Amino acid sequence: MFGRKKKENTVAFRRAMAGRLNGMVVKYVTERAPDGSETVVGRRGAVLWREDGLIVHTFDDRSSARPVFRCDVDSMTAGELMSGDGVILTAADKEHGGAERTVIVYFTYHLK
Repeated sequence: MFGRKKKENTVAFRRAMAGRLNGMVVKYVTERAPDGSETVVGRRGAVLWREDGLIVHTFDDRSSARPVFRCDVDSMTAGELMSGDGVILTAADKEHGGAERTVIVYFTYHLK
């Protein structure tokens, strides 16, 4: 009843989601650990969809951008938060040696 819809496992859905996320302004990003705890990994930034995949950038204290998460769009799992103010992304993270990571990206504005 509350399971994932089959269409969410398609490449078309993943690319459509990446298109919706492209250019979204990030308020902050957390990483979910296997034990369920969450840690803030960045604040203020943007989500960008480029040739090499989906990239979540944040800015450090010196206002220089750094990618905190980079994944291949065709193999990611993405789901919107029920509030509409963020998204949960799970994929092999190219920024961390291909390790499987789950990050929650909270936006300044809601998804439309």
